[in-house]
Formats: sequence, structure tokens, C-alpha cells
Amino acid sequence: MASQRSMFTASRIQTLTYLLGVCPFSITFLVFVNSSISFVVTDMIGLHDGEGDAVGTLGFADELLALAACPVWGVLSDQIGVRQVCTAGYTIIALALVLFVQARNVYPQLLLGRLLFSLGGAAVSTMVTAVLPVVTGNGPRSVERVHLGSTANAPSSRLAGFVGMCAGCGALVSLVVLLPLPAHFQQRGFSPPEAIQYSYYTAALVALLVSACCFIGLRDLPGEDGKTWTSLWTASQPDIQTSIARKHSYPTLIKVRMPYLYRFGSAIALGFHNGDILIGYLGGFVARASSVGISLFIPLFVNNYYRRSGLCDGQPTEGTNPGDIKRSCPKAYILASILTGVSQLIALIAAPAFGFLSEKSQRYHVPLLVACVAGVVGYLMLALLPSPDFNGERGNPGIFIVMALVGISQIGAIVCSLSVLSNGILSLPIPAETDSGPDNERISTTAQESEQQPLLGTPAGRKQERPADLKGSIAGVYSLFGGAGILLLTKLGGLLFDALSSSAPFYIMAGFNSVLVVVGVISALVIHLRS
Repeated sequence: MASQRSMFTASRIQTLTYLLGVCPFSITFLVFVNSSISFVVTDMIGLHDGEGDAVGTLGFADELLALAACPVWGVLSDQIGVRQVCTAGYTIIALALVLFVQARNVYPQLLLGRLLFSLGGAAVSTMVTAVLPVVTGNGPRSVERVHLGSTANAPSSRLAGFVGMCAGCGALVSLVVLLPLPAHFQQRGFSPPEAIQYSYYTAALVALLVSACCFIGLRDLPGEDGKTWTSLWTASQPDIQTSIARKHSYPTLIKVRMPYLYRFGSAIALGFHNGDILIGYLGGFVARASSVGISLFIPLFVNNYYRRSGLCDGQPTEGTNPGDIKRSCPKAYILASILTGVSQLIALIAAPAFGFLSEKSQRYHVPLLVACVAGVVGYLMLALLPSPDFNGERGNPGIFIVMALVGISQIGAIVCSLSVLSNGILSLPIPAETDSGPDNERISTTAQESEQQPLLGTPAGRKQERPADLKGSIAGVYSLFGGAGILLLTKLGGLLFDALSSSAPFYIMAGFNSVLVVVGVISALVIHLRS
């Protein structure tokens, strides 16, 4: 217990709830819905013409709403607490899963269910980022560590590795437990529509259990005292910006009535003035884009190769959508599953290693740069390979090395961006007037030393909120960057895939990783020159 307390400011129960509840299930239900929604469309609603367009439109609407919802949930968590948002997020997911299988048409009923699911998913995915700095360092001990310059033992980097691993395990939970449910229910005599319906009910029950675990397990998190739903309409906990505004005679109307815009703007501005937070944002962009590159474009690339080469034997299942690789070209589906499986397995194994390495190299972010270089090399090699196959005349076993590099790139970007962002949050100076308690004297002295340097380059006196008050907003912007990465690669990559080459999305991913390498190198040079 002593060693655990030396690493985290949160308790053992709180840490385990975060790692085994919030992190894995933020992925579990998303994988379940994405993998099974086509069966809802065909077997329950009965749509067989235009299935691919309907599923694609639902997914695009999901991402668009999540793009706007993630920052809102992040800012909201700063006011009501991360525990409340986690609980609400999984409750909304449970409700959406139930409503999914009540739909009798795609528009508007199934669309509304998907949008509700997007709201819940945005909440829990944002909280994966927001809870990390709370668990690893939000108390007086972490403040002393940051200001005295001893960051070598900051635990957020190490924990970020386990976050990535637990998220990967969440996908496995979906694949092993939830997705086989329809087949199990059919074996028990239920019709296909009933089997899908009961599968979604089971998933909803799991989401409710996770919500209850978050409500109980995340209670009394450090720095979250007094943050409840009532904070939205009561003045019992005065907003910190109001107190700062009064001290410096600022008008308080906008800051009290529009906290979202103020906090959201502050979180964005921090990206321009704090190198760690900027790199964290860009890392989130690359990480989420990588997930699309692996899960969407690698199967499309394999399918396209098999069709152009005439390797599908010309015998797709009658009446299937050509975009459904599993039924229209089973050989391509098998190969795509092997390649993406290798990539994700390597990522799962490498996640703790990246967390450990990030902890040892917090100054120059070397592990993140290594992951990005692996991405540049891996995606370029993938784009230039004559065949994605590992056997046959044009096949090459080296494809597995390429997949390993791509998996390393993805998990490295996820783990290291979380680590860098969390350390950036914990490194923010803390204004003296926001702290109290037995350690107030030491914190006040440190804060007074930092008051001469405005955090956001604003006029003197306009101080940024302490990390505990902005962590959710920063996490929301991080998720916003991630969503932008998904939408950009999906739309631009899809257009260029059809117009230019099936390798175009991989060149785009190589470019994204190259940009992050350049930014990381420039940041390291600036740090080195200033030291």
C-alpha cells in the first residue's frame, strides 16, 4: 500500500476503478456498436438496399457530434467533477443501447439512438484523459514535485502505459464477450432479431454496472471536493474566475455566465504557450487517426488488392454489399484480420513499455518521437509494398514487420500523448489564492515566484486556473483534436483512395507522423537551448 501511495494521490480503489472500469469500457461499447450495427440495420430494421450508406452515415454523424460534445463534457467535468461525468456517460450509453433495438427505421429513430450513444461515448472517452492527472498528482505533494523540478518520478507516464493496455483489453472484451452474444442467443432458440435485441440489452446492463462502479469507485477523488451536479445552479462553490475577477476589478458577467467559452478558450490557448500540452494535442490527433488507418483503411487496402488481382475467386455471397469484405471476399477478410490482429497484439504488448520509457524521458519526449518515426517508416513501407499478402508469388513475410511498426506507432502515440498531456497539466503553476490547507504556505511561496510570468501571455493579473480546474477542458480539447484526426483521415483518405490510389491514406498517415516528429524535435531543441 505504501508503494502505491508513493505513486498516486488517488486511493487503490479509485485507481483500479479508473484502470479496470473507465479505460477499457470506453472502448468496449464503441467496438460492439461499430461491429454489430450493420446487423441491426439488416436483421431488425430490414434494410438490405443501401446498408453500407446507412451505416456510414450513422458513423459520420456519431463523429461529428462527438467532435462538439467532447469539449463540452470536458468543461462540464471541471464544474461537476469527473466522477459525475463518467457515471452519466455510461448511463447514457446504457440508455442508447436499449433504444438502438427499439428503432423501426434508420431515419430518424436509429440515427437518434446513435447520436445519444455518441454523447455518452464522448463523455467517457474524454474522462479517460481527464482522470489521469487526478489519479497521479493533484495534491500538495505533486505541486511540490512540479515546482522543485523533480519530475523524474512523476507516475502519470507509467500509468499512461497501463491506460493504453487496458483500452486494448476493452476491445478484446467486446470481441470475446459481447460480439458472440447474438450467436449464443440464436443457439438457444431465439430468432435473429430477438438475438440482436437481447445482446444489446445485455450490453446495456454491463454499461449500467460500469456506471455504478464509477459512481462508487471514483468517490472523493483528490481535488474533486464540492464538485456535484448542484454546482451548475448554486453559488455555494464560487467559481475561481469570479474571485480572480473581483481581485483585479474585472467584469464578471461573461466569465460567470459563459464558463464554457472561457475555459475552452483557455485550454486552447495553453496549447500555444505550453509545449507539452501542444505536443499532447497533436499526439491525440495522430493517435486517433492511426486507429482509423488500421481499422478502416488496411482492410480496404487488402480488399482492393484482392479484387484488382482477381483473387476473390469471383464468388462473393449473393446479394451482399461489395463493401462488406467479410461476405464478398472471404480471403481478403481473413488476411485483413490477420494483419490488423498482429498490429493490435504488438500494440497491446508495447503499451506498458512506452509508459515506462515515457517516465524515463519526460524532458525531450524521445519515446513519442520514436513512435512517430516508426509510423513514418511503417506507413510508407505499407504504401509501397506490391502486395499486402505474406505468401504467394508477390507475398512477403516482411508485411508482419510493417504491421508491427504501425502498431507501435499507434500505441506509442496514444500512450505518450496521454503522458505528455498529463505532465503538462501537472506542470502548470498554481495561483496562491486557489489553495488552502496545511501546505498553503509552501504553495503560496512557489506561486508568488511564478506570478511574474503570465501563463497565457495575457496582461498582468489574468492568471490561468489551476490544473485541477482546467484538466477537463484540456482533456476535451485533446479529444477534439482526436476527433478531427478521425474525420480528416476518413474523408480525405477516402476521397484520395478512390481518386488516386489505395495507398493514399497511408501516405497521409506518414505525413501526420512526420509533422509530429518535426514539432517534437523543435520543442526538444528549444528546451535544450533554454537549459
